[in-house]
This record gives sequence, C-alpha cells and structure tokens, in this order.
Amino acid sequence: MDKKPNLAIVGATGLVGSTFLQVIEERGFPFGSLHIMASAKSAGKTVTFMGKGYVVEELTERSFDKPVDIALFSAGGEVSKEFAPVAVRGGAIVVDNSSAWRMDENVPLVVPEVNPGDILWNKGIIANPNCSTIQAVVCLKPLYDRYGIKRVVFSTYQAVSGSGVKGIADLENGLTGSVETTAYAHPIAGNCLPHIDAFLENGYTKEEMKMINETRKILGDGSIAITATTVRVPVFNSHSESLNVELKKPFDIEEVKALLASSPGVVLKDDPENSVYPLARDASGRDEVFVGRVRRDFSVENGLNLWVVADNVRKGAATNAVQIAEVLAKQAQ
Repeated sequence: MDKKPNLAIVGATGLVGSTFLQVIEERGFPFGSLHIMASAKSAGKTVTFMGKGYVVEELTERSFDKPVDIALFSAGGEVSKEFAPVAVRGGAIVVDNSSAWRMDENVPLVVPEVNPGDILWNKGIIANPNCSTIQAVVCLKPLYDRYGIKRVVFSTYQAVSGSGVKGIADLENGLTGSVETTAYAHPIAGNCLPHIDAFLENGYTKEEMKMINETRKILGDGSIAITATTVRVPVFNSHSESLNVELKKPFDIEEVKALLASSPGVVLKDDPENSVYPLARDASGRDEVFVGRVRRDFSVENGLNLWVVADNVRKGAATNAVQIAEVLAKQAQ
C-alpha cells in the first residue's frame, strides 16, 4: 500500500456513507485516488467532495479491478457478504459497517481505542461494531483492564438516525401529527419503542444480542455475564446508554472518574449538582464518547453505574471506520 492509500466508499450516498466523506475531510485523512460506489439506483449521480465532483460508480463484480487499497463499506449486510470478498480478491482491505462479518472468527471486530492490535491479524476484512456497542466498550475497556468485569447490564436509548434516513423521516413526520411509519412498527414521536431489529426465539432482539456478543468479542472475554434492553427513542441523533457494571475488584469512585477522564476517546462530564452530565444534543457532531453520572451501585458488591452518550453516526459508525483506516495507512508506511 502506498503512503496515500487509494480509497473506495461503498454506499456513499447513504447517511453513514456521506458521513465517511465528511469525517475523512475533517480528519485530513490522506488518500490517493477516491472511488464513490453505490447501487445502480444512485449510479451516475455526482457527489461533491473537497471541491471536486465524483461520479457515483455502480457497484459490480468489476468494481475492484482498479487499484483500491482500503474500501469503507456501509451498504447493508447482503451487499457486504457479496462484494467484500470481491474487494479483498482485488487487493483491498475492507472495513465493513454492517453486521455481516462481526461474529466471524476470522474477522477482527475493532474499536481503535480498545483493541487496535486486532487489526494486525485481519485477512482482508475488518468489521466495525454495532454503534451502541462501540460507545459502551470505549468506557468499559479501562475498567476491564484495571478492575476486571464480572457482569454488565445495558439499557439503551437510541436515536432514530440509527435507522438511517427512514428513521429520521418517521420522527419528522410524527412531529407533524402523522402516524404513518416506514422504519418502525409504531409511531416514534411521543413513544419509546423497546424494539430495535428483529425479535429472536430467546425473547431478545438482534440488537440486544449484538451488544452482548460483540462486547465479549471486543474485550476478548467470553466469561463476562451480559444482558441488554435496547430502546428506540424520539431523539434525532446520538445514542444514550445506562451501563450497570459489576467489577471484580473493589474501587474508589474518584479513582474511577480519573481513570475514565484519562482514557482515549472519553470525555468525563460529571457534575450533577450543576446539571452537568452527557446529553445527546451535546454529543451530536462529536467523535468523543461522553460519560457521566458515575456512581456506586450499592445493591451489589463492586457495582458501578455509568451514563454514556455518543454520536451514533460518527463514532458509532463513520468515524470508527475511518480511525481503523488511519491505523491501516500507518501500518503500511
């Protein structure tokens, strides 16, 4: 790979795909050539990026006959299953934002602040974790390293942008009084929907099982007891989460706050007496993970409560993928 890798953005006309481009520009990611790819429906359109017009190419079996070093995919699981191997055969390393490859034992599942070393053993595909998992593990990792983790209870309050443009449209339409929906089983305006992704036979949703399984894989510890309830709320952007954590070792609460404040990618906002705590509005448009309401859970030994908020489209998807690409580019120099 050259010092300036040739990039392809697959699914570039979608919400996350367009944010890939925004993040690449903001972070000054160096690249050689850039190819914008999408479905036949979007092919031929022009995307303006950094003052230059790029014609959207239709994604086909021949798309990676040209030199591409890193391909950022955000086009859904079925597209990733079909075309990620095509890109790898063409010589690219794929960073995939779908759930298609996350639990494949031959594919690293990476959050750069948590397990960057796993990037090294990629076999051509690197998976981007679920958005709600990413922000959680950024805060869990320093606690895991210092104290060990016995159990985690996730309760999430997830924004409609997690469902893409259809989710945003449902909330916008609902705020005008419409009860018609395209993304959800029920109107989201004025509602909290304990239903993200499909329900499974065990009573959990796919989203809840993603958080459980992905957290264990990223932390490299299948022994952690984890449960989750994920809820869609009428917020446009940024996911909020309550993390109830049972640590293995005793802790001092001020030491925990200092540890989190000094951890990569984490911003501590914890002054409840002055109404300072992480908010979805404050996190929107930012790449950091915000944590607050740090307090002891007195109901169990070594229990801890955290409130964690992050922009799900940026850190929860696009920024995390670009951060992985940055590591790949540095490794190739």
